[in-house]
Amino acid sequence: MSFLGVAKKALVLSLISIVGVSSFAADKLRIGVVPGAYADTINAAAKEAKAKGINVEVVEFTDWTTPNIALDSGDLDINYFQHQPFLDNAIQKNGYKLASAGTGLLANVGLYSLKHNSIDAVPAHGKVGIANDPVNQGRGLLLLQKVGLIRLKAGVGYLGNIHDIIENPRQLSFVEVEGPQLVRITPDVDLAQGYPHFIVAAKAFNPSSGLVYSGIEDSRFAIQFVVKAQRINDPTIQKFINIYQNSDAVKAAAKKSFGDDKKLFSYAWIKQ
Repeated sequence: MSFLGVAKKALVLSLISIVGVSSFAADKLRIGVVPGAYADTINAAAKEAKAKGINVEVVEFTDWTTPNIALDSGDLDINYFQHQPFLDNAIQKNGYKLASAGTGLLANVGLYSLKHNSIDAVPAHGKVGIANDPVNQGRGLLLLQKVGLIRLKAGVGYLGNIHDIIENPRQLSFVEVEGPQLVRITPDVDLAQGYPHFIVAAKAFNPSSGLVYSGIEDSRFAIQFVVKAQRINDPTIQKFINIYQNSDAVKAAAKKSFGDDKKLFSYAWIKQ
């Protein structure tokens, strides 16, 4: 064989080697989460994903603003912390080109008190801790209305805020903080909107001690796998979501993160 033939053969073998390596190279995803159930379940799915060719880097945030900024700027591939109404509000307010690529957990919210054993015991002029963002505040107010502590303007729904309260017979005052921080102020108020998975993560008190909870009727509040709009059908992203939704390890992590209490959460991608 001539020198030229040998060189051509070497080049072909080299290209085959390169193609072979790249075809087996792992895909990569950076996923933003908040601590608790969302981080725990994503970490569980990440272990299974690695065995199936996807390397996942989990990035934790402690607020509900930065994960969308990071996703919009391209620093994340997915964030997993928000429900659709929250996302819709963020898109309307900030012009993000983001969308849901799939559905995750439905975390119920509750009303918690470390001072009183019932809703009836909440005193006149008591303090109520509530989320400060437009959507989750509305969700908390609907729960307060459900137990008869307030009445809201007709039709405001989950977009209501404290200015939409038209009846407040006990003259309750409201302490507005970002959702993940509600667990920290619960000891200082008479009643607080609470997220069981944050309570478990903080090891603050019993997440099953809520005086009342939302339920499956709140399915619109299921957490979404949020991506840039043009990537909703990205094969790697869809492969990871499929791993998550079909993983026994994810379900086990969710149960642990919610104190193994079925009334605190549900797998929203499974039809009830």
